[in-house]
Amino acid sequence: MKNRFLHGVFIILISLSFAYPQKSGDQASVFFNTKAQDTVKIGETLIDKDTTGSKSLKNKIKPIQANFKSINSVTKWASVKKKDIEGESAEGGEATFYYTDKGLQKVIAKHYGEMGQKLTEYYLLNGQLSFVFGKEYRYNRPLFYDAKTMKENNDMEAFDLKKSKITMTRNYFENGNIILISNNDLHGSGISADYPAEQEKEIQEDFKKLLKLVK
Repeated sequence: MKNRFLHGVFIILISLSFAYPQKSGDQASVFFNTKAQDTVKIGETLIDKDTTGSKSLKNKIKPIQANFKSINSVTKWASVKKKDIEGESAEGGEATFYYTDKGLQKVIAKHYGEMGQKLTEYYLLNGQLSFVFGKEYRYNRPLFYDAKTMKENNDMEAFDLKKSKITMTRNYFENGNIILISNNDLHGSGISADYPAEQEKEIQEDFKKLLKLVK
């Protein structure tokens, strides 16, 4: 019953966000006003700027934000492990696991492909996921598609990273359940009632696969 209630709240909040016009580049949710920056480059996502009109959700998000900032303030880790991610594409990927003396705190995974790349950051609180940030690049053309290939195919575009479509998603968790999602590429007509549960399941499954790399 608790999980159903949380998901119900989420769907209502997302639905409300599409009742108002969005400026170009804004997040899909009206509750967010964060800058589109890569957390690996800046070292910290600006989730402390995320706000919500719901007092209940605001109280739930505060400890998630505080935990996030605490983890990213660590300057010396007890252990850092790097593992290759194989099998998903010819280009592969890599995952980095960050530990303090209290255990695993953060995982950063990078997946590379011919048509794009994806960065996912996982933050833990009391051994459970609390915040997951994803940033995906979808290339305009395959990596190998240079000027010569473009001409051979009578095309007008070659590979250009600047022309990539970028999708960013912020997922907030409480006790293993998603309570809020912000996505800059969601559209009202494309959201199904099952979306929160599907997103939650996908994230949990992907995270379990990563944890197997360090067992």
